[in-house]
Amino acid sequence: MRRFDLSKPLDLPCGVRLKNRFSRSAMTEALAGSDDAPNEAHQTLYKRWSSGGMAIQMTGNVMVDRRYLERPGNVVVEDDTVLAALQLWASAAKSGGSQIWMQISHPGRQCPIVVNMRPLSPSDEKLRILGLFGKPKAMTPDDIEDAIRRYANTARIACQAGFDGVQIHAAHGYLVSQFLSPITNQRTDEWGGSLENRARFLRRVYVAIRAEVGPDFPVAVKLNSADFQKGGFTIEESCRVAQMLELDGIDLIELSGGTYEQMSFVNGTQEKQRDSTIRREAYFLEYAREVRKAVSVPLMVTGGFRSAAAMERAISEDGIDMIGLARPLCVQPDAVAEMLDGKVERIGIEEDGLVIGKGRFGVNARNWLINLVNTVSRVEYYAWQMTRMSRGEQPQTEARNNAIGYFLWYLNRTTLLGLRRQFVRRS
Repeated sequence: MRRFDLSKPLDLPCGVRLKNRFSRSAMTEALAGSDDAPNEAHQTLYKRWSSGGMAIQMTGNVMVDRRYLERPGNVVVEDDTVLAALQLWASAAKSGGSQIWMQISHPGRQCPIVVNMRPLSPSDEKLRILGLFGKPKAMTPDDIEDAIRRYANTARIACQAGFDGVQIHAAHGYLVSQFLSPITNQRTDEWGGSLENRARFLRRVYVAIRAEVGPDFPVAVKLNSADFQKGGFTIEESCRVAQMLELDGIDLIELSGGTYEQMSFVNGTQEKQRDSTIRREAYFLEYAREVRKAVSVPLMVTGGFRSAAAMERAISEDGIDMIGLARPLCVQPDAVAEMLDGKVERIGIEEDGLVIGKGRFGVNARNWLINLVNTVSRVEYYAWQMTRMSRGEQPQTEARNNAIGYFLWYLNRTTLLGLRRQFVRRS
């Protein structure tokens, strides 16, 4: 017996109707060349996904400032010079019937040194991961106002290019998330201190975007349910920020969690979970239930969903409205369509082979280096599948037992793309 019909449409506050309850959640593609522009690889990949049955495709991190990237290979949208390329990307992504929303982002301090050795952040708190990230500069008031304008400008261009919506990335320790967290926001001016002050940047970004795209264009936010770090952004604060966003007019809130220093969005929450939560599969449902008590705005949860039963239960019992899928669609791009047609009840693959080994070499490794390799490997395995599909090839699901290889692929690709990009920009 079905608990909820996942094909049921969802009407957003702005008036836009989503054809069902599935969204492909954002994943970094790293397919742009040294010009930071979308290309044929993006068109091929998103056209492949477009016929997969989901209502929305969220792009990976689209950067608002080419001086600061989440990684080399990000698309950057600063001005109209990329408009034609964006139009081709949007058209390909919509060709099979899904909407395409642009995720708009700024990495803040989570900008690797191969891109910029002195990134920006609300405060000068350094990211404590190896030597991959430089010590950030605390943003001046002018830096803050410039960043707000950049978010709004990128949203304007996305709308003009034919994208169906935008999502502000306010999770995972990127710039907006850094403003929200007391760990990374130690300012004493109007942008720091109280939650109202720390949320000011996000709210100003939303208002600036809304002024550019109008009332009928979907604007969403990806928000941390918590940072999962002592002294960081909490679930109670997340609920209050969600209330602020609802008052401002947000259309959809996607809940996630964690930062680069606590990568719960990759591995699931590290906190002890109740049996009822484990049975529900998804990582952030405990937190979503709390946010649902605070707001009536549509909610989406991404991370951990694998079975139709769990997805239906999450909507019928936990109060969310949309199911976000990411990794499963890298290995099974038609998974949503097959689930909606009743052909499959479960999606995804076993991930045991995406770590170095078992026990102290496995997913619960305490050694920081082993944990880093395992975490990056699990991310890059799926990035490799996206790269294959962007070439018109099929996913290669059997090639999993090579954690160190995927980690080295990430380092090699990031370094080479970064150096090539720097050389082209300077020549």
